[in-house]
Amino acid sequence: MSSRQEPRVLAVIPARGGSKGVPGKNLAPVGGVPLTVRAVRACREARHVTDVVVSTDDPSIAQAARSAGAEVVLRPAAIAGDTATSEAAVLHAMDAYETRHDAPVDVVLLVQCTSPFITPEEIEGVAAAVVEDGADSALTAASTHGFIWRTDGSGDGFGVNHDKAHRPRRQDREPEYLETGTAYAMRADGFRAAGHRFFGRTAVVRTDPDRVLEIDEPGDLDRARALAPLLDTGSGSALPTRAEIDAVVLDFDGTQTDDRVWIDQSGHETVAVHRGDGLGIAALRRAGLKVLILSTETNPVVAARARKLSVPVLHGIDRKDLALKKWCDEQGVDPQRVLYAGNDVNDLPCFTIVGWPVAVADAQPEARAAARTTTTKNGGHGAVREIAAWLLGKELYKR
Repeated sequence: MSSRQEPRVLAVIPARGGSKGVPGKNLAPVGGVPLTVRAVRACREARHVTDVVVSTDDPSIAQAARSAGAEVVLRPAAIAGDTATSEAAVLHAMDAYETRHDAPVDVVLLVQCTSPFITPEEIEGVAAAVVEDGADSALTAASTHGFIWRTDGSGDGFGVNHDKAHRPRRQDREPEYLETGTAYAMRADGFRAAGHRFFGRTAVVRTDPDRVLEIDEPGDLDRARALAPLLDTGSGSALPTRAEIDAVVLDFDGTQTDDRVWIDQSGHETVAVHRGDGLGIAALRRAGLKVLILSTETNPVVAARARKLSVPVLHGIDRKDLALKKWCDEQGVDPQRVLYAGNDVNDLPCFTIVGWPVAVADAQPEARAAARTTTTKNGGHGAVREIAAWLLGKELYKR
């Protein structure tokens, strides 16, 4: 390790674009946040980590990584296939980082974004094991007292970590540790010499077994999304705060309305909106937040409502995600500091871009699953006012 007082600790997150088991896996949202972005955020919050790099061959992953505050190293095709090892990706990223910054890395971390419930504490744990405690390598592992079995060639079962004729009580057995696949730390020079992640003295950093989940199959992703409302509340607020948000972008139909349309005999369409939502939007604007209405709907009622609220509007938009990215660029707003509220599948591309995707209470199941949080009010029945109350609290009532 170098003689600098503060060692340079580089976290590398491998995130290929291709995945046979779960297509688009590394950008799949859990709790409304793409897996790659979740990993970047956890790394950036870990005390010892000085730099975060995402190694990828996919432009969409690269964009998401940069928006979350990571550097990107583009991975060559030779180490981007199904047989490529994580070690190869980490070595390549470390070389690219050192060349780019003309600075040596002291400790390198391998962080897997396919572990959706990774915490800054876990990353800090493996980093500290090397930086502070003198280990050469470290890994996250969960304790287990389970009996492990194998079968022989004839199908007969035998105990791996126990004698099947003797079943000691749980309290009489020493715990064993299951590698979680979440985070690893290595002395950079030792990693280069060994070419693999376990060398020298290896520290086992204990983690919470209840948070261990790897996304390898579609069913794993479904379980992660179901667990996110429970497990994400332990790290950070379950609701957005004003300090996290610079702009609020609102869908129209189904979000500011209840998704119903009245049509008269002449074919004219009318919708119902909620006065409380208008109050909330006005309060957001007074508080200095940028507000935009973004809709695929071509009906002029959308523009009329925007004029009434003195809010800019983009409607009749086929690719809402592209329009949202362009608007953020024009306004100088970091997408990760945007709250987007929607209700249906055409909002999902926007959900993957922003830091706070929000679904209204009666949104379609796909939208609720992808959202980071959900309102208690239905679309068109005060959901936007509820969002304003999250962000502004008592300020909502100031005139």
